[in-house]
Amino acid sequence: MDVHFTARKFKAHDALKDHALNSVKALEKYYDGILRGDVILSYERTSNSLKSAEINLHVHGSILSANEKSEDFDKSIELAIGKLQRQLSKYKTKVRKKNKKTLRRVKETVPESETEE
Repeated sequence: MDVHFTARKFKAHDALKDHALNSVKALEKYYDGILRGDVILSYERTSNSLKSAEINLHVHGSILSANEKSEDFDKSIELAIGKLQRQLSKYKTKVRKKNKKTLRRVKETVPESETEE
């Protein structure tokens, strides 16, 4: 999986960047069809220091997205990862269900004499 990291309006520390990239790469254990991941970190406002993490995952045919805000970047990343875990499991179930339906239709259209040979 290819992961792109963007820090808007600030310079991110290496530890923060590594944490974000490792967290996104860990999502591969939920679904292995992830093509690309985008991590975007930004400040919502400078006075109360509200930090935002947006993570977009490009999978076959769609984009899964999560956006979280909190007082810490690490917390925002973890909350967004939790959302994406749920989205990935739901997407995986949807894809498997669709594949089973098409497989069932193919089996029904094949005549029985061809399957016995």
